[in-house]
Amino acid sequence: MAYVLTADGGTESLRVRIYDLNGTCVGSHAEPYETTFSPGARAEQNPEDWWTSLCVATRASLAEAGISGDQVEAMAYATTCCTVVALDASGAPLRPALMWMDVRADKEAEAVLATGDPRLRLNSDGAGPVSAEWMIPKALWLKRNEPEIYDAAATICEYQDYLTLRLTGQRCASLNNVGLRWHYANREGGWASSLVTALGMGDLVEKWPERVAAPGEVVGPLTPAAAEALGLTTRTKLVQGGADALIGMIGLGVARPGQLCLITGSSHLQFGVTETPFHAPGMWGAYADIVYPDRYIIEGGQTSTGSVINWLRRFVGGELDFDEMNRKATALPPGAEGLVVQDHFQGNRTPYTDALSRGAITGLTLAHEPHHVFRAIMEGISMGTRAILEAFAKGGYQGSEMVAGGGATNSELFMQIHADTAGIPVRIPASTDGPTLGSAILAAHGAGYFASIDEGIAAMVKPGRVIEPNPQAVAAYDEIYDRYHALYPALKDALSR
Repeated sequence: MAYVLTADGGTESLRVRIYDLNGTCVGSHAEPYETTFSPGARAEQNPEDWWTSLCVATRASLAEAGISGDQVEAMAYATTCCTVVALDASGAPLRPALMWMDVRADKEAEAVLATGDPRLRLNSDGAGPVSAEWMIPKALWLKRNEPEIYDAAATICEYQDYLTLRLTGQRCASLNNVGLRWHYANREGGWASSLVTALGMGDLVEKWPERVAAPGEVVGPLTPAAAEALGLTTRTKLVQGGADALIGMIGLGVARPGQLCLITGSSHLQFGVTETPFHAPGMWGAYADIVYPDRYIIEGGQTSTGSVINWLRRFVGGELDFDEMNRKATALPPGAEGLVVQDHFQGNRTPYTDALSRGAITGLTLAHEPHHVFRAIMEGISMGTRAILEAFAKGGYQGSEMVAGGGATNSELFMQIHADTAGIPVRIPASTDGPTLGSAILAAHGAGYFASIDEGIAAMVKPGRVIEPNPQAVAAYDEIYDRYHALYPALKDALSR
């Protein structure tokens, strides 16, 4: 039997999974690594930790699956996007990586927008703002603040590309990442050379990988050193993956125009598929061919969602009993007895794209307990999703259901709140591990087992359950949403004084 190996390089760990061609996971292992946080909304990781985790998790997954490395025909992976790495000529990191959630480059993002370059149309139809999370603002921050690092860097790339270099020796980027976050336009000349030249760093194009491969395209075989480190062989092909959330779309089976996708985790991402490109305020895209050939992707996103729930656990000073918290929170009415949470704990990605916006818990009284705040956080996150879907709808894209994946799908309450605040059903496939199943589909396609990504989806993605919105809760959340929607302008005005 043929097997494919996948990895999901996330915010807190790297998880390897091995799949057969039916979409069944036969071996899995997650290996954690650390993130260093510092003032100024900074977050960094050591790229060497990613490689170590990949090696450890691969060997452990092979052992659990009970197979040898020569049975793995192909591998593909999904990683965090906008996690920027500066490497020397040997491929060694020159400094810790700037994590996707690191938004220190807010001034640089303003400078990018000020160029008025035509490639900025992907940012709310050119109206901006540009996100401080993205590649070009972060590269510009390095040039301005750590010029010795920028000048010494032979390669400036992402998490995804760093692993590809370690595995194959090739400087190869994913069309998914560069089309999504680097202003690359494969139908309009490739790299955004005029944009980076206007910023005084035209040499950045030479520091970027020289090759761009689409998801599902074979990058090449593993090097002997990489194969030995992972317990695989050089017959294993590396197939191009991409950003975790976008590859998650494949694993959730979201491929048809008109579908909505909700990827949950430390952050939330919302996507739609369209055959006709369009641009609108409050949303990002449309991006050409970054997941499926001849289709476009539109995008919204929330920077801090699951990470806010983790914050609550740290804030109360110990481990939360999530079963108890869910039970108590489920018994509460919509609105958590007067609480409204603004979910911008690490800034807002869309529809405002404001790196300086901050979270808030409003309506607190001495009668409120942790489970009230727990529910209110889930409601605030869900209403943030509704705000993004409204931006989609104003641009002309409206879905009749959301297909959800990721960690939040383990909470029936959280998913019900999402259905109730959005007013549409939430569909959850049998496997909610979209990034690794999506990577498995790409690896199998690259290995020649499926003629297209769509064919792989039909074979490997299995149906699950549907959560219908509760009409009474939908009505209640309409009123609560008005209060949530009023928070951003009110707090922006108050905090800017």
